Amino acid sequence: MKEDYYQVLGVSRTASESEIKSAYRRAAMKCHPDRCPGDKEAEERFKKVNEAFTVLSDPQKKQMYDQYGHDGVNAGAGGFGGFNASGFGDVGDIFGSVFGDIFGGGFGGRGGGKPRAQRGEDLKVDVDLTLEQAYEGMEKEVSYHRVERCAACDGSGAEEGSSVKTCRSCGGRGSVVYQQGFFSMRQTCPDCGGKGTVVEKPCKKCRGSGVERVKENITVKIPSGVRTGVTLRVSNGGDIGTNGGGYGDLYVEMHVKEHKIFKRDGDNLVIDAPITYPQAVLGGSIKVPTIEGKEVEVEIPKGTQFADVLKMQGCGMPKLGKKGFGDLLVNVKIEVPKKTTSRQKELLEELAKETGGKKSLFEKLFD
Repeated sequence: MKEDYYQVLGVSRTASESEIKSAYRRAAMKCHPDRCPGDKEAEERFKKVNEAFTVLSDPQKKQMYDQYGHDGVNAGAGGFGGFNASGFGDVGDIFGSVFGDIFGGGFGGRGGGKPRAQRGEDLKVDVDLTLEQAYEGMEKEVSYHRVERCAACDGSGAEEGSSVKTCRSCGGRGSVVYQQGFFSMRQTCPDCGGKGTVVEKPCKKCRGSGVERVKENITVKIPSGVRTGVTLRVSNGGDIGTNGGGYGDLYVEMHVKEHKIFKRDGDNLVIDAPITYPQAVLGGSIKVPTIEGKEVEVEIPKGTQFADVLKMQGCGMPKLGKKGFGDLLVNVKIEVPKKTTSRQKELLEELAKETGGKKSLFEKLFD
């Protein structure tokens, strides 16, 4: 017959929840596998302690056990199902599941399986572009450095002819448990650095790390219309991960240089266009350059004022990821000549008389 759960934990049937938990801690510490390595009897005892605690710590299961005994918690008696310690895979996981909330999940477990795979680091590079290149879009070669699998040892970290062995300190788990009194702490194995393996003779090129820093050259397709701050992602372009975790990504950030003629305003381009006073008064047309290197003719309406903006539709930057273009905005700047010929001076004086005096004329011009 199964032992009485109360006797297993060494408490009375009237024990409170806190008394049951305290009794479980004491009993579990005595027979925990980390404290009794290789002791099969201690391991079996530990399973019984956990089985008793699983039932008595649950109010509903405890009620059924108090009323019907072991049959009350067995699946065959219509209860809640018996406790199966083998379902946890590792008795250390049982202990960790109970006290993980108190000790941060690192208490008492022995660890299992291989070291956890970790994805490689993401990388970032900056690319400088001219405004013309941002307009056209292009394929640009990017050079950078990243961590890659060592070519000499193919990532094993071992010199040719040397073997790779399971780390004796951690048993291939990549971590070890340090225990002092009631507390346990899991740390990366200092002998293998978390890999779970050690090499007899380290690779000379990578010194046993299995990785090396290499220069990478890739071609990045830059779409037309990019602006400063736009970032492109190159999948698997980053550092290689550990324990088969795969590569990180590469992020390519665009930086568009300032232009000598054009200023950018979103998808629009802005240009200053000087005109003469007669052109502003009488109207006419001027030619202005475009970012494509061509010229377009801009009509100057009669009576154009200083700082008026004329719009050339569709002559700006391509809209990134969309169809169409922005506009070319022409800022009108009326030029006032610093030097005049005698004829020009004569005409200006006549104009000044017609408009009410030289002072009034220039006030209007600068207004």
